This record gives sequence, C-alpha cells and structure tokens, in this order.
Amino acid sequence: MATLAPVDADSTRQRRKIDLGFLLYFYLHIAGFLASTLLITWGLFVLFFLTIGGLSFDGMMHQLNNMASRYVAADAARVESFKHVLVVAHMLLSTAIIVFRRHSILPSRDPKRSNVNG
Repeated sequence: MATLAPVDADSTRQRRKIDLGFLLYFYLHIAGFLASTLLITWGLFVLFFLTIGGLSFDGMMHQLNNMASRYVAADAARVESFKHVLVVAHMLLSTAIIVFRRHSILPSRDPKRSNVNG
C-alpha cells in the first residue's frame, strides 16, 4: 500500500506566499493604463470639437459656445438625452482604445523588460 509523504508546513506556506511587490506594481500599472485611456478619450473629444471648428482654436470655442448655450436652454428630458449620448460615446471610444492598446494591459513579470521595443 502506498503511503503519502507528510506535507511540510513551511513548504505550503512558501507556495501560498503572495508577491506583494508585484501585486502593487500590477495595480499601479492598471491604474496608469486606465488613466491614460481616460485622457486619450478626452483628447479625442477635444480633437472632435477642434475638427468641427475648422481646425482652429477660435472655431472650436465657437462650437463649444454653441453647444453650451443650447445645453443651458434645453429642458430636462433633452439634457438627459445629451448625457446618455455622451456616456455611450465615451464608452464606445474607451472600448475602442482598450482594444487597440490591449497588448499593454498586463504588465510583464520583469519591469525592466516591460518595454516592447527595448
């Protein structure tokens, strides 16, 4: 009859030990990824208004003033509709950006080798 080898308590503790340094590095990397995605999304909104303003700063400010005056004059239902459109556009842009940047979501195990080209 086969006997089982006794399990060493120290070896099980070492196997379950979590690398806290890498865990913190992972959370910091994910926070940076999400923050950069948010900033890229906002930049695309600015680029959109710059484009409809004729690629000039004055035209962009004119378009923003036009939108702001209509937003203030709108009733509650129209404001809610605008907010829904804005949230959906933000989610679609964020999803597209995340898909295009999916290679950089997970950090490499070695932070020195995290640069893809290096």
